[in-house]
Amino acid sequence: MILTVTPNPAVDLTWEVDRIEIGGSHRANAGAVRAGGKGLNVARVAHAAGFGVRALTTVGGATGGELRADLEASGVPHWLIPVAAPTRRSVAWVDRSLGDTTIVNERGTNPTDAEWDRVVVAVREEVPTASVLVISGSLPPGAPPDLLTRLVALGAATDVIVDTSGPGLLAAADAGAAVLKPNRAELVEATGIADPFAGARELLRRGAGLVLLSLGPDGLCAISDRETLHARLPEPLAGNPTGSGDAAVAAAACLMDAGIHDTETILRRAAAWSAAAVLMPLAGEISPRWRDLEPALIVEKPFAA
Repeated sequence: MILTVTPNPAVDLTWEVDRIEIGGSHRANAGAVRAGGKGLNVARVAHAAGFGVRALTTVGGATGGELRADLEASGVPHWLIPVAAPTRRSVAWVDRSLGDTTIVNERGTNPTDAEWDRVVVAVREEVPTASVLVISGSLPPGAPPDLLTRLVALGAATDVIVDTSGPGLLAAADAGAAVLKPNRAELVEATGIADPFAGARELLRRGAGLVLLSLGPDGLCAISDRETLHARLPEPLAGNPTGSGDAAVAAAACLMDAGIHDTETILRRAAAWSAAAVLMPLAGEISPRWRDLEPALIVEKPFAA
């Protein structure tokens, strides 16, 4: 079973417009509203792929009610921890003419120490039934500095995958997470190292087992102590990249839940699912075309490594 923890969930709002003009007025059909946040997206993808999942996160306020209603309708098994602060929102505008997406994420409000303690207790109760623990997404401003360390430690008997940014990324590496999935900007921000491969090796030095480095349209890299591999499609895909990184995490989680830990196998599946997510209008979904995309991937050892 895959247990996902989303420290900073959101109600995702998505609108499609013909073309975004800065300073202009736009009309759109009714937007899509769904429970979001990286860990919930991971849980949706894994659940749709037929894997056992449990999504654990917080909910608060009227927006939290929207998140709860959508998650219940999705059929994804979940455990929601009530908090006083309202759940944040994330807004995405999809530009059909350019094939790209503009996103504005609210930062979120930090739960109280007592509310965080309830999250930790819930994870402690659930993790004995899990083979993979996924901790995914940003932390709200003011979150306890030791939160990631505590959560990773709870998954000591599992494979722990962490997708976050800032100091949390370093904390997860120091705590010995099995897999970290930063993008290039997050890696530079966290380590202060401009070369992404050197930055990834710093995370390995700190204690991470594998770094899946997202390069956006340029594909995905897997860096371990033994090898560095780069997977990319011959041509990048146009679409909505929101949730593509979450699909990559879901792929790694599903393979590890099935007992598969081979680096190249994980990289290929993660790159294929990530690309397939771009083809879907909403985060938390992947196109069935991933089966065609995976064999089309070009996997090589990058010169920069």
